[in-house]
Order: sequence, then C-alpha cells, then structure tokens
Amino acid sequence: MRRALAGIALAATLMVALSFLIPLALLVRDQARDRATTAAEQRAAALSPVLALTTKPADVQQAVSGLSSGDQLAVRLPEGGLVGTLHAPSQALERAVQKRETLAMDTAEGWVYLQPVVLARDRVAVVEAYVPGADLTRGVWTSWGVMALLALGLVGGSVLVADRLGARVVRSSRSLKRAALALGSGDLGVRVEPDGPPELQEAGVAFNTMADRVVELLAIEREMVADLSHRLRTPLTALYLEADLMGGSQGAQRVTNAVAQLESELDSIITAARTPLAAGQGAGAVPSRPCEVTEVVAMRLDFWSVLAGQQDRLCERSFTPRPTPVRFPEDDLAAVVDALIGNVFRHTPQGTAFAVRVERTDRQVLLTVDDAGPGVADPQAALTRGVSVGGSTGLGLDIVARAARAAEGELRITRAPMGGARVQVTFALVAENGRPLR
Repeated sequence: MRRALAGIALAATLMVALSFLIPLALLVRDQARDRATTAAEQRAAALSPVLALTTKPADVQQAVSGLSSGDQLAVRLPEGGLVGTLHAPSQALERAVQKRETLAMDTAEGWVYLQPVVLARDRVAVVEAYVPGADLTRGVWTSWGVMALLALGLVGGSVLVADRLGARVVRSSRSLKRAALALGSGDLGVRVEPDGPPELQEAGVAFNTMADRVVELLAIEREMVADLSHRLRTPLTALYLEADLMGGSQGAQRVTNAVAQLESELDSIITAARTPLAAGQGAGAVPSRPCEVTEVVAMRLDFWSVLAGQQDRLCERSFTPRPTPVRFPEDDLAAVVDALIGNVFRHTPQGTAFAVRVERTDRQVLLTVDDAGPGVADPQAALTRGVSVGGSTGLGLDIVARAARAAEGELRITRAPMGGARVQVTFALVAENGRPLR
C-alpha cells in the first residue's frame, strides 16, 4: 500500500510537472528567439537613415561597424556594391530588390532578415540582419536545466511526502489489523491508538468501542450464567431432602448420587463463568493431556443404562479395542455424550431402542448414536443454535457441533439403519505427543 501511494503521487506529480514544464520550455525558447530577432530587426532599421544620406561604401561600413560586431549586418548597395557578408540566398535578395518586400527566413546557419530601403531616383538598397543559430537559443538550455532541476525537486519532494503519508496510513492499518486478529484470538484487553488519516482514526475509535462492548457483553453473560446456575441450588436442595425421606433404598442412593454430580457440575459452571478469560485464551481451551473417548463414553453409557432399563429401552454398545485418544477436555466430552443420549430419551417414546458405537480410523474417532425413533425431519434446523425442534432448547446439538469443531472434527445427522436418527461426531486422533495426526 505504501509503494502504491508513492507510485500514485509520482505519476500525478509527473503529469502536473509535464503539463506546466513543456509549455513553459517552449515559451522560453520562443522568447529567446523573439529577443534575438527583434534586436536584429532594430539594427537593420537603424541603417535606413544612414543609407538615405549616403551610399558611399566607406560611410556605410563605418555605420555597420558601429551597430554590430562580426558579420551580423550587411548591405547590398544600389549600384551592386556590398558591405559585409551576405547570408541570404540570392533568390531572396533579388526578390527583396525587385518587389521591395521585407523578408525573414531560416537558413542552415541561422536566421536572416532582409529590409529593402528605397532611395532617390528609385534606387533600392537592401539591409541584411543575420542572427547565428547559437544566438537564437542563447540561454535556453540554461533555463531548461533550471526548470528540470526544479521539476526533479518537486517530484522528489512529492514522493517523499507521499511516502511519509503512506507509511503513516500503513502503520495505522497494520496496527488495526494486529488488534483485530488479537481480539479474534481471544485477547480481550487489546486496544489501538487511533492514528493516521481521519477515517482510520474513526475506525480505531470504533474498534476500541467494539472491544469494550464485547468485554461488557461477556461479563454480563458470565454473570447471567453464574446466576442461573446458582438458582438451581434451591431445587437441588429439595431433591436432597426428598432422597432423605426415601430412606436408604437403592433408588434414593441413585438420586443422591445424581444430585451430587449435578451440584458438582453447577459448581464448575459457576467457577468458570466467574473466571475472566485470560489474554490470548478463548473458551474451549484444549487440555494438556489427551482423554480416551471409549472410556468416557462407556462411563456415561453405564449411567444412562439404568434409566434405559426402567423405560424398557434396548441399548446396544460397540466399542473399538484400539486406543482412542483425542485432545479434548474429559468433562466436555462427557457433556457431548450426555447431550446425544439425552436427546434419544427426550425425543423418542419409551421402549425405543438405541445403539452407541465408538470406532476408529487412521486419523479420527467416530462416536455414533443411532435410535429407532421417528428421526430428525430437518437436520439443518436441528443444528442451528437456539432453534427449538421438538420442544427442546436448541442448544444440545449446538454444544456437540462446537465440541466437534474444537476437536478438529464435525457433526453429521443422517437416517440410521434402525429407522430413526443417526448422529455421528468425529474427533481428530492425537499422537503420543498430544498433537493431531495429519
């Protein structure tokens, strides 16, 4: 951008300079010529009174020597005599004598001016004023050189000014770009110092305002999540009391364990919501060590199997014996499994069978949940955050989709062989060093 601005300034300055310098140079040349020819005409005219008084060669020679030096003046006397050296062609000289016509012409050596002088008894003398070619352009090259130097100075100065202005614009643009990239990567504390042209200064101020608003909205969202999570403690306390009233039965123990786990999840949500994001760190940060998909899925499926047995749901499971390490938080992976299996329980009638499989390819781990329910009529709408499908909040599958993207995978919804919906999530496998396989 900086070079482009300098190039534009150079081109514009050259166009302006040439548009003025070329006519000015021609004017200087013409003025130099006019000055030389006018002086020659004046010298020729000064001889006319002398010729009217005398045509003696000696007297005319004395007058010519007094008016000019060298051979710039010459006179053809009426009787054919000659004073000085003539430079005009003989045809032009005869024409001036015969027609008594004033002539001016360019020759190979310079410029010639012929002025006839009519004397007594109809005699004609011709005065020739000669200007050498060097005198016609005397001082022109010097003037052109001065104008060229001025033009070069003007062009150089304009390019330097344009380069400085371009550097300022580029510096401001790059600063704004770096700040935008930093904000996009999670550095919420980045700000810019408005600089450069007024438009870029306004853009810098708008960027700072936007960044402040983003921080404010994130703070409001964190507080809202924490408040909503805190409000759930009251019904959890009521569940604890109900479990105590049920005594020491097996069902009461299951309720107590479930409530304890839910309370632990709420504590984690409140802690995460009230912890500001560190500079350069966004949500969904990857863990320092991989987790095993098979282990997490098996653990959560054991939990859901109890409810499946109570609802007469046939649950099939198929896990690969090969390791399935992915670089993804274990708690988040458990939330993904709960969202997928929970959707089966919420959106299919009791007694509907489902199957959970974990498979592995060379570079990915595939988590598949099939069911024998009615299926998903509009998969695209089901993947849209906040869109309610079948009475849900519209957030479950969005959580799964974001988790898949965070693990360099994807989420697909198709028709299952069992007749219902197939939801398949892929995660990128990681090597022993914790990096995704390529």
